[in-house]
Amino acid sequence: MRLLGVGMCAAALLLGVAAPPAQAAGGLRDLQGAGWALKETGKDARFRGLAAVSRSTAWVAGSKGTVLRTADGGRSWRDVSPPGAVADGLELRDIEAFDGRRAVALSIGEGEASRVLRTEDGGATWTETFRNPDPRAFYDCLTFFDARHGLAMSDPVDGKFRILSTDDGGRSWRVLPNAGMPDALPGEAGFAASGQCLVAAGPRDVWMATGGGALARVLHSTDRGLTWKAADSTVPAGDPARGVFALAFRDRTRGLALGGDYRAGQASPQAAAVSSDAGRSWRQASTPPPAYRSGAAWFPYGAGTALAVGPTGTDVTGDGGRNWRPLDPGSFDTVACTADGGCWAAGEKGRVGRLERVGRD
Repeated sequence: MRLLGVGMCAAALLLGVAAPPAQAAGGLRDLQGAGWALKETGKDARFRGLAAVSRSTAWVAGSKGTVLRTADGGRSWRDVSPPGAVADGLELRDIEAFDGRRAVALSIGEGEASRVLRTEDGGATWTETFRNPDPRAFYDCLTFFDARHGLAMSDPVDGKFRILSTDDGGRSWRVLPNAGMPDALPGEAGFAASGQCLVAAGPRDVWMATGGGALARVLHSTDRGLTWKAADSTVPAGDPARGVFALAFRDRTRGLALGGDYRAGQASPQAAAVSSDAGRSWRQASTPPPAYRSGAAWFPYGAGTALAVGPTGTDVTGDGGRNWRPLDPGSFDTVACTADGGCWAAGEKGRVGRLERVGRD
């Protein structure tokens, strides 16, 4: 679906958030005094695509066909935009990276605007590996189970969501049969807001977020997209601008759903939900974020710690998504964390931040 688009003392030193293994149980405690340290990109694109590889390496993708890569924690950025994407003004809404050299990016839009691009040399060259031939399809999100197997999702075609599959790292793609896909609700679609409407955990499990219809649903597949089961979330829908915009699964069972109403000034109550059974059922958050949130990520330290971002700020939970509290007021669209404690966020006007903690003197 097309989406229309911390200081603690004066002499404090910004430190990385990463904690050693002995502190891994700290979770929320590790984020006390943390905030987004902006990393100057020199661009004004809106970055809704984000692939965090480590605390030092990350990729962002966005409007005007823009792709940037950093290998030094955001101190400098290399413009590795695909020339064809720039020339065509593509909206690159999702990017998945396996390391600092290999990445796969998705552009969104009706018909041929939906494309997949792949690089094996850090963005020096790109190859277009898929161009959508069907004017009825509109691809929203991309995810990978491992370096070979991945999926992309399109809004419904002939009454069912369409799934694209690769088993060679994005070099080639095929549309999966839709016999195992439940019927879409009238008006139901995905949101190309943060690259998180389709997420995987483990070698075969994948979840899809929806909105726009009478209900906001989460669809789950345990066989890499061949068959799916749908569950109603508690996030309000009933309008093309409302629903679940982002999913995050810590493992095969524990998941978060975030969303709301993306229109500025519109209330977004009950816009967070939690699942502990692989998405078969969802419970409304007791204290949800105060506004629409488009991105979510689990923090690597602390079993119940996660982040949610949106245009009006970042929130954090320490109890697995049941209760959220404000962390930072900055505007971001998407967020991702890595196993070594690196958390990145990206959004409008070229904004990219890395989560850093202010040290006490």
